[in-house]
Amino acid sequence: MNRVAQTESYLKEKFKSESSGHDWAHLHRVYRTSLQILAGEAPHQADKQIVSLGALLHDIADWKFHHGDDSAGPRAAAKWLKSLHTDETTIQAVCTMIKELSFKGAGVQTPMSTLEGKIVQDADRLDALGAVGIARAFSYGGFKHRMMFDPGALPHLHQTAEQYKAQQSTTVNHFFEKLLLLRDRMNTETARKLAEERHRFMVDFLERFFAESHETESAHVRLLQTFCQTENDS
Repeated sequence: MNRVAQTESYLKEKFKSESSGHDWAHLHRVYRTSLQILAGEAPHQADKQIVSLGALLHDIADWKFHHGDDSAGPRAAAKWLKSLHTDETTIQAVCTMIKELSFKGAGVQTPMSTLEGKIVQDADRLDALGAVGIARAFSYGGFKHRMMFDPGALPHLHQTAEQYKAQQSTTVNHFFEKLLLLRDRMNTETARKLAEERHRFMVDFLERFFAESHETESAHVRLLQTFCQTENDS
C-alpha cells in the first residue's frame, strides 16, 4: 500500500466520529477536488504526491480544535509521514502547506509559497462554498454551540489572525466574515470557475433565509445587497 492509500486509511479511521464538518468526508472531498484542479491546471508541473498528502492531511490537527495552536497540524502531519519513512523534502513541503493554508481573517493575506499549496488551498476553500459549504457552516456552528442568527449582531471583518481566532460569530455572520470572500481569493483558474456557481448558491440561500426569517428589512439584508452591488460594479 502506498503512502497516499495508507494515509487515507489512517484518516478515515481517525475522523470517523468527527461531527464539526471537518470529518473524513471533508478531507476526501478536498483530496478529490485537489486532483481535479491539478488535472486542469498543472498536471506536469505540480507534484501529485505532495498535493495528495497535503490535501488529506491539511486538517489532521486543526488549530480550531487545538487551542489556537497553528503548529499542531504540521507537527501531527510530520509525525505521521515520518512513520511512513517519507523523504524529508516531501515532509517539509506538506508541513509548510498546512502551516500556510488556513483562512485567518478578512484583512489577512494567506499566500501559498508553492503551486501544490495553491491547489490544495483552493480545494479546501471550495469545500467551504456551495451546498456543502452551507451544511458544514451550520454543522460547525452547532458543534460550537453558536447562535444560528442574531439580527442585532452584525458581521465583523477581522483584520488580524488574533481577532479571527477570538471571534464567536453567529453562523450567518460567518458567511459575511469568510465564506462570501473566498470566491475572489482562489489561486487557480479552474478553482475560480468552480467557485462561481457555489458562491451564487450561497447568496441565493442567504436571500431566502432572510425572507423566511421575516428579516427582509434587516441590516444583514442591506449588507448582502451592498455586497452584491459591489460585486456587480467590479
